[in-house]
Amino acid sequence: MRILISNDDGYFAPGLAALATKLAEQHDVLVCAPERDRSGASNSLTLDRPLTVRTAPNGYRYVNGTPTDCVHLAATGLMDTLPDMVVSGINHGANMGDDTIYSGTVAAATEGFLLGVPAMAVSLASRNPSHFDTAARIASELVARVEREPFRGAVLLNVNVPDMPYGALAGRKVTRLGRRHRAAPVIKAANPRGEAIWWVGPPGLAADAAEGTDFHAITQGQVSITPLSIDLTAYPQLDFIESWLHA
Repeated sequence: MRILISNDDGYFAPGLAALATKLAEQHDVLVCAPERDRSGASNSLTLDRPLTVRTAPNGYRYVNGTPTDCVHLAATGLMDTLPDMVVSGINHGANMGDDTIYSGTVAAATEGFLLGVPAMAVSLASRNPSHFDTAARIASELVARVEREPFRGAVLLNVNVPDMPYGALAGRKVTRLGRRHRAAPVIKAANPRGEAIWWVGPPGLAADAAEGTDFHAITQGQVSITPLSIDLTAYPQLDFIESWLHA
């Protein structure tokens, strides 16, 4: 398979190297990633300036843009045809529940999905991840599964892997997204000139971590595999909004 690999941690990230090295054992891979850490960039596209692509000594391409820029540029500009699959990661930290809205890792995979390509975002669920080999092996197995039994159309998977040795995993679980409590308030500080600055606070703790969620699977030592949809329509509210509008 021809696989386009990207991330949001930057082209120098060890998670990206682990993923690319593992998938290159069986597939033709192209790596195109941001030139710096773009965590939290979500699905933003750079429209106010041109983008540049450079090549690192290891052959990875890197772009002065967002994860979405990288996938869009590589898939529609650097490659002669669309890839067979887009794989994003391995992210340094989990992307579960509400995180998926902000995640650049998920956004890179989403751009592949929007281009009609099967896509997968892979994250290692730890603040200080170490078992990138485990996540890379899981990604390789899922890609092999797609190769053996292709999806019927484009599918977007969000995969979170416990940060533990491969042999310690408690299996794989198809999950739904959980929910977090609201994030902590911003943190006010001052720069050396005495001017006010603010840091975005940490995310909230899990609010919905019931059985069947991605949060629950990770606490059980299971790989969480969540199929994602891009249609943001709140279908249960359509009738309510219709009546509210004409009340």
